Amino acid sequence: LAEQLAANVDRHLTARETEYARTIHTAGTDLLKLINDILDLAKIESGTVSVDFASVTVADLEDYVERTFRPVAESKGLGFRVEIDPRMPETLQTDSKRLQQILRNLLSNAFKFTERGNVTLRAGLATEGWNPANETLNRAPSVVVFSVSDTGIGIPPAKQRIIFEAFQQADGSTSRKYGGTGLGLAISREIARLLGGEIGVVSAPDKGSTFKLYLPQSRLAARARATLREEVPVPPSPALGRAVAPQDEVRDDRHDLGPDDRVLLVVDDDLPFAQVLVKVAHRRGFKAVVASRGAAGMALARELHPHAITLDLKLPDVSGWRLLRQLKKDLSTRHIPVHVISVQDELVSALSQGALAVASKPLTSEAVDAAIARLQEWISRPVRNLLLVEDDDVQRLSITELIGNGDVRTLAVPTGAEALAAAQQDPFDCTVIDLGLPDMDGVELIERLRRLPTFGDRPIIVYTARDLDRPEEERLGRLAQSVIVKDPLAAGRLVDQTALFLHRAVGRMPEAQRRLLERLHDPNVALGGKKVLLVDDDVRNLFAMTSILERHGMVVVSAENGRDAIAALHGTPGIDAVLMDIMLPEMDGHETIRAIRGSEGFKTLPIIAVTAKAMKGDREKCIEAGASDYLAKPIDTEQLLSLLRVWLGR
Repeated sequence: LAEQLAANVDRHLTARETEYARTIHTAGTDLLKLINDILDLAKIESGTVSVDFASVTVADLEDYVERTFRPVAESKGLGFRVEIDPRMPETLQTDSKRLQQILRNLLSNAFKFTERGNVTLRAGLATEGWNPANETLNRAPSVVVFSVSDTGIGIPPAKQRIIFEAFQQADGSTSRKYGGTGLGLAISREIARLLGGEIGVVSAPDKGSTFKLYLPQSRLAARARATLREEVPVPPSPALGRAVAPQDEVRDDRHDLGPDDRVLLVVDDDLPFAQVLVKVAHRRGFKAVVASRGAAGMALARELHPHAITLDLKLPDVSGWRLLRQLKKDLSTRHIPVHVISVQDELVSALSQGALAVASKPLTSEAVDAAIARLQEWISRPVRNLLLVEDDDVQRLSITELIGNGDVRTLAVPTGAEALAAAQQDPFDCTVIDLGLPDMDGVELIERLRRLPTFGDRPIIVYTARDLDRPEEERLGRLAQSVIVKDPLAAGRLVDQTALFLHRAVGRMPEAQRRLLERLHDPNVALGGKKVLLVDDDVRNLFAMTSILERHGMVVVSAENGRDAIAALHGTPGIDAVLMDIMLPEMDGHETIRAIRGSEGFKTLPIIAVTAKAMKGDREKCIEAGASDYLAKPIDTEQLLSLLRVWLGR
């Protein structure tokens, strides 16, 4: 509520009143952080915290530190350096989130207590310096050390031991001048122990401090980053400093683009592989531009409007999955064919999100050439081929007219046999199938199409009036890229999905279809007029969330317990989504969600679980109960609205 007041959208508050609201919000946020720190420390000391050891890329860690603390340094006018020893391995075997938490605490303190000078983070290998009694580090084949140094106020020798105790600071006046609770270092010390390491400090008053975090690397060999087999010559794997190098280390054509050039945007942080893609693109008649980070890739896509994109899913700043979603959500870029080339598993999921094709690294030279050739062939054809399989004559005609025939050639057939015959003659770019066919079941048709060598992974959209049960939904989810159940809004979704999989440029579509897509993808239209059932037993939460939702044009129906929620759902027609608190009296949120899912007509209703319980496994419990998604309190307004847009847009 304080955040909403401080925003002062309606301009009813004076400058001083908005400052009061901002202060309340800041104080509440600080209190919440204190509570979280206390809970964190309590869980660590009680032995109930688990650590998730996995491979952590040092380049990703370096990028996280830069993104988080570079703005802090600039705002305080301090120097900030991150220095990585060239001998540092590319990967560590540790808990990424816990390691980030320690570094965040150490760097936050360094910036807090430094008014002039600089802060430096160094990372490298260590052969000594830790407590000789630490057997984990003594036995480790390799030990890494993260060192955070500052030129701040320093710590007297007599105080250097107590600063690692809970609620302790070097000087009683410190909390008054600099803020803080004295929990950060205590938590960091305990987490370091959980990870098999330790933290030490060297400091002198008025000369600054150096905190060192020692951790076992766990394995000697850094994970190879090569993404090509021997058939494609690749320079030696780059050192850490080059792993997140700027894109201009790959020679590309960004300064030599003409209006008639075909442009390929390569989004990949593996620079040797990106260089190979550039060379193959040149042979195929493309000019190529390389982006080694997702944010730069999205900016270049919007600026250059490339003809095609290759995308790695593992990027140093943002997930490639997120970038793919952004590209396909933005009407100005969703038509650009994207070929996903990555080492990640489950690549086939990218096809459902609108990728033209996928390929798993490592690739042979022939596979690299085939990937660029497929993009080249796609953009060389101005007309897309759509196969429509629908036995109803009227619907077959109306769907053909709905999709439009300007840049799409539609072959409409009434039977599965005709569809199979057509698919053997012509590799259609997308296929729309009704499940209720006269000669065979639609699912059988899909399975037979998938077995055709000419069909492969081409997108299939199921468009049906059949009420699908869970096994059918799961089976179709494996066979088709999209399933649309016929209802009053289904026609619009069909236009949207066919446009996505055919990579149609919205600006070149017929006016009726273009306006339909613009309306479907307008974030304000997606929420305006929608009816939401808000279930929470705390009237303060009801008031705050109702204010947010109504400000975006939504209609809110509220209930304070599970039984009232079910009654409201049955008694109020047209509810589009449910926001369900889990901690409810009498009938908790899990039980209420199960009851809703068990009622006729609510199996696909979007239900977002909202809970103050943010413990491990809570999300899984909510999804298992039948929730569509999960949101932890305190509510982030943008995250709430984003989730609603996603689910209401389906």
